[in-house]
Amino acid sequence: MNSRIAPARASRGVHGRMLSEAPRRAAAVLAICLASTLAVPYAAYADVRPDDEILSETIAERGVSVDVCPDIEAESALLVRNDGTAYFARNADEPMKIASITKIMTAVVALENAPLDTTIVVDAEAAGVGESSAGLAEGDRMSLETALYALMVPSGNDAAVAIAKTVGAMLAGGDESDPQQAFVHAMNAKAQTLGCVDTLYTNPHGLDGGVFGDEAHSTASDVVALVSYAMKNDTFRSIVDAGDTVVAVTSADGSTRELSLASTDELLGVYDGICGVKTGTTDAAGYCFAGAVVREAGSFYSVVLNSPESKARFDDTAELYDWAYGNLVEKRLVNTRETVEYRGEDSPLAARVAHTEWVDCSIDATVADPDLSVESFALEGPISQEVSYYDLQGDVKAGDIVGRLDFVQNGDLVAQTDLVAARDQAAPDFWQAIGVSIDRFIRSMQDQPLTASSECFNRPDSIRDL
Repeated sequence: MNSRIAPARASRGVHGRMLSEAPRRAAAVLAICLASTLAVPYAAYADVRPDDEILSETIAERGVSVDVCPDIEAESALLVRNDGTAYFARNADEPMKIASITKIMTAVVALENAPLDTTIVVDAEAAGVGESSAGLAEGDRMSLETALYALMVPSGNDAAVAIAKTVGAMLAGGDESDPQQAFVHAMNAKAQTLGCVDTLYTNPHGLDGGVFGDEAHSTASDVVALVSYAMKNDTFRSIVDAGDTVVAVTSADGSTRELSLASTDELLGVYDGICGVKTGTTDAAGYCFAGAVVREAGSFYSVVLNSPESKARFDDTAELYDWAYGNLVEKRLVNTRETVEYRGEDSPLAARVAHTEWVDCSIDATVADPDLSVESFALEGPISQEVSYYDLQGDVKAGDIVGRLDFVQNGDLVAQTDLVAARDQAAPDFWQAIGVSIDRFIRSMQDQPLTASSECFNRPDSIRDL
């Protein structure tokens, strides 16, 4: 897979303006001092905001240090695990311009409404739409699959219009009066189907302003919903993960020519696990990027909207992923140092559970799953342990369940395992029961315990990373 390495980051900030004229010497000196001070770049810094959300709770509410929070520049951002859990959010439901991220929906609608071998024709409007281009010319023909590479890899606006007009005519049932609008209508209908609550598409490429208007918008939440849906399509995944590539098109004169497509995704081949998805840039939208990362530790989808410069959107994305993976830890939950023989092997001695028909008898208990562990997100707080002891009466056999360990983080049950008896224990026989009754009578007179006390040896503070 070929990809481009991210370019060196440009200097950020604004510069103070020197006074062009100084009627007085003091004013001139002051101007020079101010110019020297303000010439240092500032503004547009990455930051952490009190209303940024971690797992649906603001940083201010969580009371966590800014040092452990993502430090990004984008005005809107969202990081979601593939199970739907939102790990980080900034203005995620705020309507924003998304520029060429629009093309994700263009690809989805095309993939779901036309075969990959559909012939896409480039007309004058498509060839002349301007801005980012795949280099298509009027009269070019290609398969839909090839056109999708031209759409997604270099962010070709020409490919977007060509796809929309060709597939739109199919959607309109042959009525070609406005096939592009028929396609855009399908884009908006699909957004509603996906549960996008604040998204409006007005064209298939995402250009805004001027002849394209300024009504189109979406939100980080809606974009992530779209990305997670699109990435379930194998063809879409392979296209956005392709990096730089070469495709062949048939020119108007019937000849075949090759187009070299340079990917706009500067994380491909550079950042561990990145597999797409789409950039977007306009003056109104700023610099945007929707991404996806797949690693053994888990998969995430992200979007950053309105970053101040091109490299910032990739820096912001990497920052979010680094933060998420850096806070995912595997916790070993059974850590007692005591052992007990259970079925011929040394097993963790997790507890001793009182047999309530005896006065001073407790049963050694191990756990059903000695290797129990759980993936934990560090900022959710510590994992606590809750112990339940069963009321043991009658004969108890090795392997019988005698209690339970529940592990809780931030009020949610994250794991549990049974306490199991490590040995047999018979109930008192007739004469033993009489002796127990007498003993308990004496103990009650002396205000002493009538049964043994249950005890747990697996402590919450012993829970540690694997």
